[in-house]
Amino acid sequence: MGTCILDNIQSPADLKGLSLEEARQLAAEIRAHILGVVSGKGGHLGASLGAVELTIALHRVFDAPKDRLVWDTGHQAYPHKLLTGRLKAFSTLRQHGGISGFLSRGESPYDTFGAGHAGTAISAALGIVEARDHQQGKYHVIAIVGDGSLTAGMAYEALNHAGGLKRNLIVVLNDNEMSISKNVGAVSAYLNRMITGPLYTKVKNETESMIRHIPRIGTPVLNATKRAEGAMKGFLTAGAFFEEMGFRYIGPIDGHRLDHLLSTFENVKNLNGPLLVHVISRKGKGYAPAEANPGAFHGVSAFELSTGIAKKKSANPTYTAIFANCLISLATQNDRVVGITAAMPEGTGLHQFAKAFPSRFYDVGIAEQHAVTMAAGMAADGLRPVVAIYSTFLQRAYDQMIHDVALQNLPVVFCLDRAGLVGEDGPTHHGVFDIAYCKAIPNFIVMAPKDENELCRMLATALTCHHPVAIRYPRGEGIGVSLDDPPTALPIGKGEIVIEPSGAWDVVLFAIGSMVYPAQRVAIQLEREGISAAVVNARFIKPLDRALLNAVASRCNKIVTLEEHVLCGGFGESVIAALQEEGLQGVEVRRIGLPDHFIEHGAPAILREMHGLTAERISTAVLEFCREVLVLHR
Repeated sequence: MGTCILDNIQSPADLKGLSLEEARQLAAEIRAHILGVVSGKGGHLGASLGAVELTIALHRVFDAPKDRLVWDTGHQAYPHKLLTGRLKAFSTLRQHGGISGFLSRGESPYDTFGAGHAGTAISAALGIVEARDHQQGKYHVIAIVGDGSLTAGMAYEALNHAGGLKRNLIVVLNDNEMSISKNVGAVSAYLNRMITGPLYTKVKNETESMIRHIPRIGTPVLNATKRAEGAMKGFLTAGAFFEEMGFRYIGPIDGHRLDHLLSTFENVKNLNGPLLVHVISRKGKGYAPAEANPGAFHGVSAFELSTGIAKKKSANPTYTAIFANCLISLATQNDRVVGITAAMPEGTGLHQFAKAFPSRFYDVGIAEQHAVTMAAGMAADGLRPVVAIYSTFLQRAYDQMIHDVALQNLPVVFCLDRAGLVGEDGPTHHGVFDIAYCKAIPNFIVMAPKDENELCRMLATALTCHHPVAIRYPRGEGIGVSLDDPPTALPIGKGEIVIEPSGAWDVVLFAIGSMVYPAQRVAIQLEREGISAAVVNARFIKPLDRALLNAVASRCNKIVTLEEHVLCGGFGESVIAALQEEGLQGVEVRRIGLPDHFIEHGAPAILREMHGLTAERISTAVLEFCREVLVLHR
C-alpha cells in the first residue's frame, strides 16, 4: 500500500521523534492502509477514518500502555491498532483467527478495556482511576468516546459520578455530528491553547487563592467569578453543560489539526481534576464516498475502493429488508403501529419505515432502556409499538423488558435482528442469548421463523397479540421463498411437521428458526443411511407446542433439538422440561446448539462448521445418536 513511515511504527514510542510534517504524512498512510484492508474485508470504516489525527496525538503525548487509553466500542480504534504493533496482523481484521474489529484485552496490552457496545468507556475509565488512586499509581487515564455514545444514559451516570469525585480523569469527546462544531476555528483553537496552558492555570489558581482569602466577601466573589467564567465558556464553546457536571471543559478542537491537538493534550496532561476535551472530527475523513454518506460507511462489507460500491450483491432480500417492507405494509393498515430503534435505523431496516411514516418513527439513540420503557408507555395508551433492536443490544434493556413491559403485560413487539451467529463482529455481537433471556420472562411469547415468509406471518401475529412478543431472526439473506400477500397470522403456540416419513420414525429433528432448513437437509442425508427422520418446525419457543410434542414423542423415542443459540437456557432445555412435565418417559433427547463459552469472530460458515451447526456435522451427530437403530436395520 506504499506506506513508509507507518512501516517503521512498531509501538507508540516511535511517534515521539516524528516531526509535525512526518506525523501528517503518517496520518495519510494510516487512512490509506485502513481503506485498503476494509474495502477488501469489510469493517467499521467512517469513525476510524475520522479519528486518525486524534489517535496519533494521544499516543504521541501520552505513554500507553502505562497511561490507560479506554476506547468506547472500538469503532474508531483501527488507527490505535495500527500504532500499537498490529500493522502486520491488520490484514486479518475480523477474520477467523485474526485480530478483532473491537478492543480485546487478550489481544494487546494497549487494549485497556474490551468493548463492543457503546457508552461504557467513561464508567470503565473511572473504575481504572479509582483502582489507580487506591493503589497510589501514577499514570493518566483517558476515555475516548464518540458523540453517539453520549446518547447512552450510562455515559451521563459516569460523567455525574466522575464530576463529583473530582479525580484526575480525562474524557475526550470525539464529536462528528453535534451542532457546536461551528465554533471550530483559529480563535477557538487559540483560546483553548491559552486556557490549558501553564501560565493561565498558574494565574487562575493564584487568583482564586487570593480571592478566597479576602475576609467575609472572598467566597461569594469567587463563586460569582466561576459562574461568569462558566457562562463565558458556555457562550463561546457550549461547554457549560460539562462544567455543570463537574468537568473542566476544553474545546472544541479541530480533530484534524495535529498541531492544535498536540499542544492541547500536552497542556491537558498537566492539569488536575476531571477534564473533558471536545474534539470535532469528520466521519470518513479522507475518503469522499464516506464523507458524503457517513451513515452508509459506518459498518461496511467489502466494496470497490474507487467507487465505494459494495462488491457483493445479495441473491435474495435480507431478513432485515423483508421485515421492514412487511412492517410498512402492516402499518398502512393500522395507524396505531409505530417503529422504534436505538441508533440503528439502517441496520434494522427502519429507515425505510421512517421514510414511509416519519411521524410514527422514533430513533432514540444509544438508549435501549429508554426505547423499551417508552414503547411500554405507548402500548399502555393504545399504540402498537414495534421495537427493532439487535439481539445483542437488547440485552442492555432487560430490566425494562421485565419491569415495564412484561409485568404490566403490555403488547410491545420486540424484533430481534441479528439473532444467532453474526460473524466477523464476534462475541460482543453474536445474538446467542435471547432465547434464554426472553423465555424466562412471564407473559412473553417468543417466536423464530424458518424463513422470510414465516417472519412476515409472525409479525402479523404479533400485532394481533395482547401480550409482549419477541421475534428473533438472523442476519443476512433470506431463503428466497415467495411471500404471502397479505401475511396471515399464525395460531399462537402451534408448530408444524415439515417432513413426515411414512412408516416408523427413527428420530425426530425438533428445530427452531434458522435450523429448520438445515434439519430438512439432514433428514435427506439420514434417509440415505437408512435412518427415517421426521422434521418439526417448532415456530414457538414459548409457548411450546406441547400437543405436537406429545404426538411426536408417542411415535418416536429419540428427539434431537436444533438451535442457533447457546444450549444453556436454550430451546432444547424447554423441550426437555416439557417432556418431563408432560410425563413422557423413556424419550431420549440430544441437544445440538452452541457451547457455554463466548464464540470468537469469523465468517458465519466457519463458525457453524466449528460448532457443529452445518447439515453435515448435524448428520454425523444424529447418526451417532441413532447408531443402535442403524445396527438393527442392517
